[in-house]
Amino acid sequence: MPDAVVIGAGPNGLVAANLLADAGWSVEVLEAQDEPGGAVRHDRGVDPDFASDLFSAFYPLAAASPVLAGLHLEREGLSWSHAPKVLAHPLRDGRCAVLSRDLEETAASLEAFAPGDGAAWKELREVWETLRAGILDALFTPFPPVRAGARLALRLRAAGGLRMARTMALPVRRLGEEEFRGEGGRLLLAGNALHADLAPEAAGSGGFGWLMSMLGQTYGFPVPTGGSGALTAALVRRLTRRGGTVRCGEQVTEVVVRGGRAVGVRTAGGEGVPARKAILADVSAPALYGSLVAERHLPGQLLTDLKRFQWDFATFKVDWALNSPAPWACPEAAQAGTVHLANGVDGLTRFAAQIAMGRVPDEPFALFGQMTTTDPSRSPQGTESAWAYTHVPHRVRGDAGNDGLTGSWDAREQETMADRVEAQVERYAPGFRGLIRGRRVLAPPTLQSMDANLHGGAINGGTTALHQQFVLRPTPGAGRPETPVAGLYLASASAHPGGGVHGAPGANAARAALRRHRAGALAGLQSRLHRRDRKGQR
Repeated sequence: MPDAVVIGAGPNGLVAANLLADAGWSVEVLEAQDEPGGAVRHDRGVDPDFASDLFSAFYPLAAASPVLAGLHLEREGLSWSHAPKVLAHPLRDGRCAVLSRDLEETAASLEAFAPGDGAAWKELREVWETLRAGILDALFTPFPPVRAGARLALRLRAAGGLRMARTMALPVRRLGEEEFRGEGGRLLLAGNALHADLAPEAAGSGGFGWLMSMLGQTYGFPVPTGGSGALTAALVRRLTRRGGTVRCGEQVTEVVVRGGRAVGVRTAGGEGVPARKAILADVSAPALYGSLVAERHLPGQLLTDLKRFQWDFATFKVDWALNSPAPWACPEAAQAGTVHLANGVDGLTRFAAQIAMGRVPDEPFALFGQMTTTDPSRSPQGTESAWAYTHVPHRVRGDAGNDGLTGSWDAREQETMADRVEAQVERYAPGFRGLIRGRRVLAPPTLQSMDANLHGGAINGGTTALHQQFVLRPTPGAGRPETPVAGLYLASASAHPGGGVHGAPGANAARAALRRHRAGALAGLQSRLHRRDRKGQR
């Protein structure tokens, strides 16, 4: 019988398992898919000569994460690659905003849009450097982050106190207008906010856009050399060396609860797997509380609140094997690992508004990944392993284009939407379609079938909007990894701090389990000593 069972071998589950193994626990990880990794996997399914990331690809949060740094995965063979430039946002008029790890290069790019904007970017970066340690501490610890929060409060005071808090709460459109005269800086902030599901007019999108931009400025958007699965492989190797096991093709269908405590799990094959100390669930909150744990074991208020749980946008992704790099009209885009494709902040607003109205966008904002530019090992010299993803509504009520898309995502709709994404790329890289050697389409239902945590193609475990963050994630008052069932911990992106590959939800859950077990063991020891003393007095 293992000390702990971890449900799901995504990055959070594997981080949790590693930390428990480090503490001397025996750990068994059960993964429904035939391979570990969750949304951190790659394959050669587009073309045998091309490594293609199936889901996530660029990892600025991983680069900044003290959780992953503490695992020393470089000892397991993990290495990181960077593109010459972090990010580019070209416009159809030929201008291009560029984010570089070199501060002077970023500033020069923005200065070309409007005099003074380079200096404005440097000021935002100075604020970041003042707050960085406090933000990262608070971000990667359980909520509320008491000690980290106190340190951050002191740094916030130094950075302007309430005025800085106001800045972070601003919609990213307003933040860009306040900080920059030209469009370049506004593009970088707003495009990065839409890495999540935050429209330019959403409260708090300014803070998120600023955070992602500053992470890119400081750490870049690195990728695991060889493919995203190299990160997963390093986590699995580390766990195995510490005695942990990962069993794939084992779908957990039930968390077994006795006397109010989680004591094991049951698999789709009927196997019961007991756990001596804890169960950690790297699954979505709706899956844990709506399926794996029987309703009778959960408070009614939690189940009521869960009905209001909001997923982030659905995702539609296309992978390509290209005979040569994309022919960007703006040459600056050729050196960037990530390219944002939308014609200005207004284009981003239009895109987000169409999704809010349940309409499939006619000119989808696309995040375009140039993987061979970032990591030359991904495909033969002179070629490009590339992908793009965009967002679509979960419930399609109409098509903003002329193709009659309904959201059924049958074969016709998948190919039509992929063509629409390629048309968006063509607007910024004329001739792109002529370079395509192979194409693969991953529609929302496909993404979910490959990783159940990607519900309807949602990639962040729930919306990033303020009403479902911090102590409100996944439901009000449930901002910690502990659940209403003793011995059961939520270890997925549905828990604070949310989506992204950084390992924090898994680490928080593992530390909570270790802390609770130590407290229980101490209480048990004290009880035994008390009984012994009483016996001795008789």
